[in-house]
Amino acid sequence: MKNFFKDKFYKRQSGGNISGAKKAFMLIDFRLKVLIVDDSQVFRSMVEEILRAERGIEVVGSVKNGAEAIEFIKTNPPDLVSLDYEMPRMDGYQTLKAIQRMNEEKRFKNDIGVIMVSSFTTRSADITMKSLDLGAFDFVTKPIDGSRKENIAFLRSQYLVKIRHYATSRICGRRERTKLNSAAPPAGLSTKTAISRAGVNIRPKVALSSIKAILIGVSTGGPKALFDMVPGLSAIVKLPIFIVQHMPPEFTLSLAKTLDEKCRHKVMECNGHNIAQNDNIIIAPGGKHMELKVDSLGRVIAATNLNPPENACRPAVDVMFRSAARIYGGDVIAIILTGMGADGVKGLQILKRAGAFAIAQDEESSVVWGMPGSAVAAGVADEVLPLTMIPGYVGAILNRNKR
Repeated sequence: MKNFFKDKFYKRQSGGNISGAKKAFMLIDFRLKVLIVDDSQVFRSMVEEILRAERGIEVVGSVKNGAEAIEFIKTNPPDLVSLDYEMPRMDGYQTLKAIQRMNEEKRFKNDIGVIMVSSFTTRSADITMKSLDLGAFDFVTKPIDGSRKENIAFLRSQYLVKIRHYATSRICGRRERTKLNSAAPPAGLSTKTAISRAGVNIRPKVALSSIKAILIGVSTGGPKALFDMVPGLSAIVKLPIFIVQHMPPEFTLSLAKTLDEKCRHKVMECNGHNIAQNDNIIIAPGGKHMELKVDSLGRVIAATNLNPPENACRPAVDVMFRSAARIYGGDVIAIILTGMGADGVKGLQILKRAGAFAIAQDEESSVVWGMPGSAVAAGVADEVLPLTMIPGYVGAILNRNKR
């Protein structure tokens, strides 16, 4: 009976994945020191109320701008900073850069993590993507309106799970995420050179007849994983790539713009009628499902709908995977990256029955091993790979099929 209740606890901590979450139980014996940085006293007080009620979290400070935050950090370094973007004197992005410089200089015993706080505006979304690319752990959004009780409930649903997962990754010694510089070669390199630079020496045990598309599902920790992996992937493959990243409206457009600057492929947010073409990457828009269809001219297109959320998500990975099975059958490679929960597993089961090949990101390189771990537990992952190896592995599969 005791183990039963422990497993329920682990499931709550990981979004359903027990194996990766048992380490979260260590939070009981660990206090995560958090600094809150925001120019709004009302917002700071709400976040402080949420965090102080949690076992294993200690609010060590609350300041109103980045300059004060840097001074505080110099004498009392926290484990994690909750950092607003829009502040006087020194904004959140400038503050993040200063924190990252201190991390690079090894000023403190452990690196300081950052969770960005963003509003629902295009500018804030753009800065949030830049912050994630710079090394912020994740982001949360501010409530737009509502009572204090409703706003606290909204913030609690965002903050706590991300802070717990940050604490888990810190405890497990996974703070330093592998960079994909070697696996993100410049556009124009040959497949052979790109695979070599990725450090991949593999012989896939598959012989797929005709791969027509690459499908990617990702959630928590996804933007950084995509920034690290997709440029290398686009340098190796010409096929259309479809991505579902759990993210609010506005942010997916900024994600597409940031990726477009890094990739050989043209990257776009789905507008409801995007034609699937080689050298194109299409990202599901926040707040809408993306599904693949065939139009009246017989072309494969990426469409959108407002059907109910699945797995508490819209867009949902399962929706894209199911539709891809109808259109492409098994002629796809499906990739599940870091994220909470189990979105994508049911869709993968359908794709696998059609003959598709599936890759799951490994636990060590994942921020949260919920989605990929669930795929592994369900037996629908053909390979489990570190993020750095995925582009080269996909390239090796495609290169083998050409022989």
